[in-house]
This record gives sequence, C-alpha cells and structure tokens, in this order.
Amino acid sequence: MKLKSILLLSAIFILHFSCSKDEVNLDIDNDGIENTVDNCPNTANANQSDTDGDGIGDTCDDFNDSDNDGVEDFEDNCPNTANPNQEDTDGDGVGDVCDTTASNKVPCANGFAGIYPCKDYDLLLHLPMSTFGSQEANDSWGWTDVTTNKEYAIMGVLDGTVFVDISDTENPIYLGKLPTRTVNSAWRDVKVYENHAFIVSEASNHGMQVFDLTRLRNVANPPETFTSDVDFTDFGNAHNIVINEDSGFAYAVGTNQFGGGPFFINIQNPKKPVAAGGFSSGGYSHDAQVVTYNGPDTDYTGQEILIGSNGERNGANEVVITNVTDKNSVTRIAKIDYSNDGYTHQGWFTEDQRYFIVGDELDELEGDVNTTRILIFDLLDLDNPVLLSEYFGPTEAIDHNGYVKGNTFFLANYRAGVRMHDISNIAAGTMTETGYFDTYPNDDSTAFNGVWNVYPFFDSGKILVSDIEKGMFILQKK
Repeated sequence: MKLKSILLLSAIFILHFSCSKDEVNLDIDNDGIENTVDNCPNTANANQSDTDGDGIGDTCDDFNDSDNDGVEDFEDNCPNTANPNQEDTDGDGVGDVCDTTASNKVPCANGFAGIYPCKDYDLLLHLPMSTFGSQEANDSWGWTDVTTNKEYAIMGVLDGTVFVDISDTENPIYLGKLPTRTVNSAWRDVKVYENHAFIVSEASNHGMQVFDLTRLRNVANPPETFTSDVDFTDFGNAHNIVINEDSGFAYAVGTNQFGGGPFFINIQNPKKPVAAGGFSSGGYSHDAQVVTYNGPDTDYTGQEILIGSNGERNGANEVVITNVTDKNSVTRIAKIDYSNDGYTHQGWFTEDQRYFIVGDELDELEGDVNTTRILIFDLLDLDNPVLLSEYFGPTEAIDHNGYVKGNTFFLANYRAGVRMHDISNIAAGTMTETGYFDTYPNDDSTAFNGVWNVYPFFDSGKILVSDIEKGMFILQKK
C-alpha cells in the first residue's frame, strides 16, 4: 500500500511539472501571444506587425514586400504601391506609379514621346522659343566645361545666340543671350574652340563674335544679356564657320570676300583672332569640314585638309577637296560633282576619314529625287574621289545638316525631325535608319520647317536639336 501511494504521488508530481512546462512553451518568446498564433513565435513581437501581410511578422521576416509586387521594400522605388517593373522615367529614384514630381523627360513608348513620333530616342527636355524671347531658331552647338563637367547648349536664334546649362535636364538653366552684333537674321552659325564660342551670321556687317564660355560658370541672375569679348570685323556677313581644333584655325565660308570661299582666321589665341588669307579658286562654299588628315591616303597624312560643300543656286554643285596646310600656298586637290543636283549643302567625314557623307538641300524640293537623298563619297584616294552610293530615306523631307559619331550618322531632316542611321556597313554603300525623333508631327513634306541642326557630341549621350519654330530639344537614346 505504501509503495502504491509513492508511485501515485510520483505520477502526480511528473504530470504537474510536465503541464507547467507545456504551459511555458505555449509562448516561447514571452510576448503574450501563444505559439500557435504568433507570427514570430521565437522573436518577441507583441503587436504582431506584418507589413506585407505574408503571415510572417516584421521582426522575423527577412523579405519585407509591403505592396506584394515581388520587390523587397528596401529596393522598391515605390514600396507601398505595386510596380514590379520599377519604371522610373526621370531617374529620380521614385517609381513612376508613385512619383508626384513633374518631369521634363518624356519616354518614347509605342512610337510616341507625347505628341512626337519617335523610335528608340527619349525626350529629356524641350524649351520652346518663348523661353528665349525670340521667334526662330537656327544652328546649334555644344560645350562641355572640362573643369566642372557641366554641359551647355548653344543655339542661334533670330536676334542672337542663347546659352543653356543642360547638365541636369530636370533643372535646366537658361543663362542668357548674346544679341546679334548688327541686325536680326534667320542664319547664324556657331562653333567652339578652347572654351570660346565663335559666331557668324548672314546679318549685314555682322563679322565674327567671340564669347568666352567660362563666363557661364558664374551667372548671378540668369538670364543675362551678354556682350561679346571680341568682335572680329575683317569680313561682314558669313554663312558658316568651321574650326580645326587641332590647328587652331577657323574658316568662315560664304563671306563677302574670296568669292565666298574660305576665309582663314588664326584663333590660337581666341581673344586675338588674326586674318590669315583665304581661297577663292574653289568657288563659293556653303559649308565645310577641316581636319588634320589621318585617313587612308598617306600622301596627305598630317596635312590640313578642307572639304567644302560648294553649293550654288545657279552654278556648280560639287564637293571640293583643298589642302590648306600652307595658308600662303593653298592647293585644290580634287572636286567631284553628281547628277540630279539641287544645292550641295553640307557634309561630314566618317571617323576613319575614308567616307564623306553629303546632303543636297534642294534635290527633294525641286523634284530631282522622290525622297530624302544622302550621298556617300569614297575618299580612299583624295585625288580621285568616287561617289560610292546614294541613300534614300523613308520620307520626302528635305535634308539639312548631318554629323557622324561612332557608327551613327545623325541627320537634321527638317519636317522629318532627326533621323539616326547605322553606318557600320558603309563600305558596302549601306546606311540603315535605326531611330528618329520627329519634332514636326504634322507631316514630312518638302518645306523648310522643323529641325535645322543636331549636335550629337556630348559624352553623356545627350543630343542637342534646334527646331526652327519649336526651339530646343534634348534627346537621348533609350
């Protein structure tokens, strides 16, 4: 009997302490929530917070996704609004679906950037003509300040030249305008050398304005009305200016001197330009490119070569190649014409200086061709240039200025906007349109509206476009 009593008491003792132990284990983390319903049974979390509603409490959840879009909160650019694709058009770190900040950027989507037809190029910024208090835009160029890495857009307008800091296209700064030196003109041209802008115009007696671009670093109250640093008046009007940055010489073309042929100016000291002669034997030059030659024709390696697009309304239309190394003894190397000519307007070398890509401005307008035509010349032998092929675009719009960067040819195509072409197979005479941005959505007809110029040389990839009626556009490849 005594043994039986002892065994009973032992059993009661074991059951008692077993039950006590079980009761403690019902809330392992001692937060007052039983294990069976605790969303973090091993970590105290009395408030049972579960932001993403996945049944695991925040304190022990190693993947918090409040909006259940599959992107963890600390990486999600809209953590409280589902956006699995994480689109952020303006790049400000806030996803589009929850971004309430206005953006200048308009992405190219489904063939349009807002109202503008496009392919593979986004709109970063548009500044209308009203920004600049003017009616029309013309030429454009760019400057990168290597000291500050800021990027500046320079654009000619009817009554002068305007300057815009486009380093941050969400916060552009219109810094000011340099007024025309004499009267208004729809034709103005600008190039940059050694932190200075050199500006010419068809305005009567305009000459060449020189403007120190480093002044743009410290504009206290933009927009300012600027004054030029130097006015070079050895010629009056000019249609264009080109600069060989290697030699420090500028070439004004279409002036009232040397029969409109190139007028040489030594600008090695930008604030003290010096006239250095000219060349009239090649005829009137509408535009040109001058390089220190490093192309395939070794006869001219290291020589300063000018290639003029010599258009004449009632005369010869041809490309003229000239050696301008010795300004006192200039020699014409070769010239070449072509059929169905209207007006030889402008051209640009490929980066290997083998091919020269030329636009004729009036062949579309006069019905010589049915669609935009670009001529490709093979300059393997500078003494014997050859027309390699003709490219025909998809619209009937007039071509204007074109430039090469890498394997892309950028064409200002008036009413067809800016057109981008792959020229990686140019040796076979082939150009392929790969993208565009049409600032004139009304039509692509043969008229002088829309894009005047494109400047594609910013290291950032920004592309500056000047549109006659609509002002300044900044684009970027998607």
